[in-house]
Amino acid sequence: MPRLPATVTIDVDTCKGCELCIEVCPAKSLEAAGVRAINMVAKGPILERERRNLAFFATLPDNRPAGHETSLVRGIQYLTPLFEYSGACAGCGETPYLQLLTQLFGDRLLVANATGCSSIYGGNLPTTPWAVNKDGRGPAWANSLFEDNAEFGLGFRLSLDKHHEQAVELLAALEPRLGTQRIAEIIEARQVTQDEIDAQRRRVAALDTELARIDDRRAASLRTLTGHLVRRSVWIVGGDGWAYDIGYGGLDHVLASGRNVNILVLDTEVYSNTGGQASKSTPRGAVAKFAAGGKQGRKKDLGLMAVAHGNVYVAQIAMGASAQQTVDAFLEAEAHEGPSIVIAYSHCIAHGINMRFGMRQQKLAVDCGHWPLYRYRPASDGRAHQEFLLDSVAPSIPLRAYAYNEVRYKMLSYTKPEDARALLERAQEDVDQRWRIYSSMAERWPAASRRGQGKPGSHVEALVESV
Repeated sequence: MPRLPATVTIDVDTCKGCELCIEVCPAKSLEAAGVRAINMVAKGPILERERRNLAFFATLPDNRPAGHETSLVRGIQYLTPLFEYSGACAGCGETPYLQLLTQLFGDRLLVANATGCSSIYGGNLPTTPWAVNKDGRGPAWANSLFEDNAEFGLGFRLSLDKHHEQAVELLAALEPRLGTQRIAEIIEARQVTQDEIDAQRRRVAALDTELARIDDRRAASLRTLTGHLVRRSVWIVGGDGWAYDIGYGGLDHVLASGRNVNILVLDTEVYSNTGGQASKSTPRGAVAKFAAGGKQGRKKDLGLMAVAHGNVYVAQIAMGASAQQTVDAFLEAEAHEGPSIVIAYSHCIAHGINMRFGMRQQKLAVDCGHWPLYRYRPASDGRAHQEFLLDSVAPSIPLRAYAYNEVRYKMLSYTKPEDARALLERAQEDVDQRWRIYSSMAERWPAASRRGQGKPGSHVEALVESV
């Protein structure tokens, strides 16, 4: 496929000045040091020009790159995000994952959002950052509580499945009027890629037109349900306070249900929205409310607990360390016909870092082994046995090189230096032990196929082919 020219247009009126986009921008000048495709300049002189540029930009049609490009980072840049202008902190580490979620599945996405940061900047009524595309389609979003959001999202899935079941029953009842072939094409349609989703929408639109001409109460009932013949993507979203702590019982129940739901955990390793209290995700040695002397216990391994179910797709990701692995995990999770959970490292202002370097800190978290990248693919989706793909290499730096960039760790070295030293040593042992466990799992459950190794996104294509 030929390379497409691209222009990034900035809404300077809403820019928060976090500089995160500049830090991660890959396009650098070959002539001038420190100059990139995006640069910080004084707002006043460019304001009117950029407003005109943005107004023109808003008139452009939504892009839809063809084929496999949407499984690659470079192709996704052309997809329209349906999450914009949130009220999150400048440089927030959670919002990039939500933007990606809407780029991939936004026009058929249903989000059950647990109370927390993501529900506050996601539902800051009377405005909302959840948007629609040029066709008027966009995510359906609703907020529930800490303690029942997983069950709330499961309800989405159960109701969708029931409506789909009713639609299929009515199609069968109207077979003499609609024809066997048309019904088979709709019911048996493969709906994995966006092109296949669009094809199903065209079939359903033609069905609606035909149903409007049929004088039968069953046809009238079916017209209220035809939208459920298009595949929906259900995502249950929340932070670590919900997933690891208050809502864990419900989350585990939903994982055990076997239903086709996806869970996205935006893991800041602390109760960010409610004041910075320690959660079960808080690592050993980090300072937080209720852990003023540094957390004494180790971080709960939510991913490993989910792997124990056997039939759950599990991924641990960090966009700042590997954007492609993040994309792969989202696509694989959504394609998996069963429960999935994606645990996303989300840097946070509560960590005590310069938010401009949040993505760099994510990479350090992976490089030191604190946050290994992996994907557990169950023995389903056409695979003979489960696979545990360890997507990051062995730790190359000590934990200290990552941790002491953050105030939540470093402050204890000033107030209680001996305790800080002891906790850091034990935290390093946690890292080493975790890596040994994951390495052993990767050796025991290797990828069954080596096809396309080294080509980003190739294993996603293989997975999609098997669904």
